[in-house]
Amino acid sequence: MIAPARREDAAETVIRVRGKNAHDRWREALKIRQEWLDHGLSTRPADRRTAEAALTAVYARMSRPKPRFTWVESPHQAIPLIAGSPTLDQLYAWIRDPRPRGTPPLASDLAMVASQLRGTLSAGVAHLDPELSAARKGKDKPWPELPPSTALDTGVPLGVVLHQGIRTALHRSLATGFREPVLRTLAGGRPVPVCWYGQQDAAWVAYYDTLHRLGLARYGPDALDHLGDWAALARSCGWWWPGEDVCVVVERPELVQTEPVPGTWHDEVRLRRGGVRYRDGWHPLLT
Repeated sequence: MIAPARREDAAETVIRVRGKNAHDRWREALKIRQEWLDHGLSTRPADRRTAEAALTAVYARMSRPKPRFTWVESPHQAIPLIAGSPTLDQLYAWIRDPRPRGTPPLASDLAMVASQLRGTLSAGVAHLDPELSAARKGKDKPWPELPPSTALDTGVPLGVVLHQGIRTALHRSLATGFREPVLRTLAGGRPVPVCWYGQQDAAWVAYYDTLHRLGLARYGPDALDHLGDWAALARSCGWWWPGEDVCVVVERPELVQTEPVPGTWHDEVRLRRGGVRYRDGWHPLLT
């Protein structure tokens, strides 16, 4: 795993974009956030060609050949096809074993590659990226979550507001508000093999994309290309389970209905009860 260098010039950089400039950048960030939220909740049919090209590129970064792709219409349809793939607990056990047997599972390599990418991207952020450590106002006090304009006016750094308003807010909408309840229904109390979430992985992709588009981060050509592969997946498909020979990919749902999460400052949403239906008729969260 890459250990990115900490940027000690964080405060100075962020101070220069406070005030009117910071407000302008936040307004630009809101538009970008909405783009990615729309991708995360999209019900358009998957762009299979784009998804398969991006997945092939991700496999190549792990020195794996192009897999065979099996498309299914819901996560429920994927379950019989992924039997034997490692669960998250099994993956952690393999990673923590001081003397693991055999070659690492593909999912382990994929998790490492994705983590390395996020570390590299964080190293390109102009300010101290809150992804690297908790953003704190003082020694023991985190920055408060406030309405964005109020936060900027009262001295919360733009970098912190962007992390709260893009990374954290989209995670709450797409992970806490969408994929986690669907995954619980899918699991039915049993462990499900580890997967990646396509359109619902948009939170971290959107965060680094926003910083780059606002001129607050610089990424090298390779990191930018790699981020582009994950961005293409978030724009083109649903969940996916990577295997050595076969990658099982889920179509996007045909129905998504959300509602606002009360008491939030960043327009977070969550699925309504019964608010998602997949193309094979699987309709989780009905109760």
